[in-house]
Amino acid sequence: MNQAIAGKVVVITGASSGLGEATARHLAALGASVVLGARRMDLLNTIAEEITAAGGKAAIARTDVTQAGDLTRLVETALAVFGKVDVLINNAGLMAIAPMDALKVEEWERMIDINIKGVLYGIAAALPYFRAQNSGHFINISSVAGAKVFSPGGTVYSGTKFAVRAISEGLRHELAASGGTIRTTTILPGAVDTELAGGSSHAESAAGLKEFYKQAIPADAVARAVAYAIEQPDGVDINEIVLRPTVQEF
Repeated sequence: MNQAIAGKVVVITGASSGLGEATARHLAALGASVVLGARRMDLLNTIAEEITAAGGKAAIARTDVTQAGDLTRLVETALAVFGKVDVLINNAGLMAIAPMDALKVEEWERMIDINIKGVLYGIAAALPYFRAQNSGHFINISSVAGAKVFSPGGTVYSGTKFAVRAISEGLRHELAASGGTIRTTTILPGAVDTELAGGSSHAESAAGLKEFYKQAIPADAVARAVAYAIEQPDGVDINEIVLRPTVQEF
């Protein structure tokens, strides 16, 4: 248990695997009640059952982050089951790496829908409740590719992750200007061992990613960074956390 985290209600998108799953398990072990959203209900059920069996608290809701109504229902699930929402982690993401010349227009659109619109829909779902209770915490998962363009191949992906960083900073500034009771954190991970690296349909890029991700750190490393941001005392806002494998040059 962690006294600064115990009792908090944390909503997580993309919670069926990777960073979302690791973060859910870690925060639940620290005493948080977690509300898990993703499309793969079979995986969500298993994760929630295991968290509950270990003494934690979890609820689930099928969530496609490209649908604004799904994010609203996810937040409403947290309110119905646990009575409040303290933290929203916008984690769902897609990394479809390919050179611009490959013209993967449908993949560009999917990344925009998931990586950018999904974050905006999450903010829209939770912000009215955070305003009403005069507290809350947005944690948005960007990438080191949101600080430095990952090219060749990752130009559009980087664009979406730069957008997440810009949205987070603009939101932080607006919230600070209106009283500063709601926190905003952006997490920028490097290579992490998740399914994200498998999102490319471009064979050459996929092979390059496979080699690049040999240096990946475990997803639990990001979960610990998330916990660090949450456990800060009132009035302290950890705005950005960048974490990479120590051997990662990019």
